[in-house]
Amino acid sequence: MSRFAPGRRSVLIGAVAAAAAPALPVFAATPPGPSSGPWAIELFTSQGCSSCPPADAQLGQLCERPDIVALSFHIDYWDYIGWKDPFAGRAMTDRQRAYARVLRQRYVYTPEMVVDGITHDPGVTRDSIDEMLAAAQHQSMARATPKLERVMDGPLTITLAPFKVEGAAADIVLAVYDRRHSTPVPRGENSGHTLDNFNVVRRLETVARWNGTAASWTVPPDRFKPGQGIAVLVQHDDYGAMLGCNKLEPHITG
Repeated sequence: MSRFAPGRRSVLIGAVAAAAAPALPVFAATPPGPSSGPWAIELFTSQGCSSCPPADAQLGQLCERPDIVALSFHIDYWDYIGWKDPFAGRAMTDRQRAYARVLRQRYVYTPEMVVDGITHDPGVTRDSIDEMLAAAQHQSMARATPKLERVMDGPLTITLAPFKVEGAAADIVLAVYDRRHSTPVPRGENSGHTLDNFNVVRRLETVARWNGTAASWTVPPDRFKPGQGIAVLVQHDDYGAMLGCNKLEPHITG
């Protein structure tokens, strides 16, 4: 449609993730300084969309940055055009639609990067991503960055220091993700290509609501599979701006 820039596909919408037992390692992500992030980048993508691979590649580079929590959410509304994305889910689509409502978009589209819950763009160029990050960093200098700790194969502990939360209580959102997938696609817009996807979210849930007082929560180990990454987002009520985020993940090679 002419109102959108080339290279993205859109759909009109209606309304506008300690102590350790002896001999077991503890994995921990400790909050950095108050204004050094990390910052959340959420990519809404689909293997059925030929415009998405450049943004997927950009996210793959962002995954390597310690100051970025990069997550890939595979939406399901392009599954009808020749290829059913094996990682797509309604929860991912619903999250994008919620952002579209809050950010006053008339359309959902792919690829779409949402940075820190406050700005969006296809995210196919480094310059556009840097611009969004600069806007997020300017808006959110103080961060409520959660400390994440986990004994190997054990539960996850999320800890937050006191922080001033304006308005309604914030959401503590857990995202569990696969670090990387390479998928041969035999049909659809990406027919004949092998697609690389990074930090593919497989589980998404709200752990708790938080009013800003010092708090900690424990997530049972059955939420995680070996090798998966864990992200925790601290987000204003109703899909608002991020107050903070952090990640805990294994190393990958190749």
